[in-house]
Amino acid sequence: MPQSNIPVVVAGIRQLTPRIREYLLRSPAGTPLPRFEPGAHIELHTQSPVSGPIVRHYSLIGGTGTWDDTPDIYRIAIQREDRQRGSAYIHDHFVVGSALHISPPKNHFPLDRRDGKTLLIAGGIGITPILSMLRSVVRRNKPFEMIYAGRNAADMAYHQDVQRLGGAQARIHISGESNQNPLDVRSVLAAQSAHTNVYVCGPAPLVHAVQAAANALNWPAGRVRSELFSSGPTVNDVAFDVELRASGRIVHVGRDVSILDALTQAGVDVLSDCRRGECGLCPLPVLDTDGELVHRDRYLDQDEKQSGETLCICVSRTTGARLVLDA
Repeated sequence: MPQSNIPVVVAGIRQLTPRIREYLLRSPAGTPLPRFEPGAHIELHTQSPVSGPIVRHYSLIGGTGTWDDTPDIYRIAIQREDRQRGSAYIHDHFVVGSALHISPPKNHFPLDRRDGKTLLIAGGIGITPILSMLRSVVRRNKPFEMIYAGRNAADMAYHQDVQRLGGAQARIHISGESNQNPLDVRSVLAAQSAHTNVYVCGPAPLVHAVQAAANALNWPAGRVRSELFSSGPTVNDVAFDVELRASGRIVHVGRDVSILDALTQAGVDVLSDCRRGECGLCPLPVLDTDGELVHRDRYLDQDEKQSGETLCICVSRTTGARLVLDA
């Protein structure tokens, strides 16, 4: 466990929807945890006796209403994805008093306080970083608009908080179980002034739709900032070993851990930044694998992915039992 990780205990659990639970994490001695800004997240480190180490990334919600949590508390919300994977393990085994480790806060999705107007768009569990941004703009009395989209209200965590906080400037959009009423993101963006910047978080189709609408409207690059939750482990992922050819080291990568997180935990110094497969800092040359490469990044082009010569280790992996990297 890296020395920079922080011990915490589960101080409270609240069921928000049938699949989403909120967890309050407190420092054991009640000492202040590191400060953070809206959009920040932590890495949660725990251990399953079945699948081994689990590393997950969760946005920090920051409080309730306009109130911040006390300095010794972090608030996160976890959506259960699969009965055999990390989120299910957390739902099934975390109780008040459970001890775990977290990383210090990291922020690759920061809110710019200089924005003339802020448009916040959240889809599903993507509400978690957006809610902290909403609290910030409301408390600072900044111009904003908020849209929270989901299939039905019963599955939308914090939708009442959004309505209370945002008032007339916030709306809940129900798309329906079959998405028969999709959010018209182009119309939303077309109605914005030139001083509006957009922050969108949610599933890939929503994020891509907002980015495509901005491009179609000839918005300058940088006016849409995004974070999506789609590059995590899936039910078909398997554990494997990574051989680092330069040093000869072999590092085990659990099925619920990314290559990057496994290498970092093993003390291997590798470049990284976004951890979403977007920035291009973490790709490493692939020398060999006994399986198929699974590319989940948005950085490599199709030719690079098909060549099998490079892998973004923050989100991508192999279906085999062995992967050799030129590192």
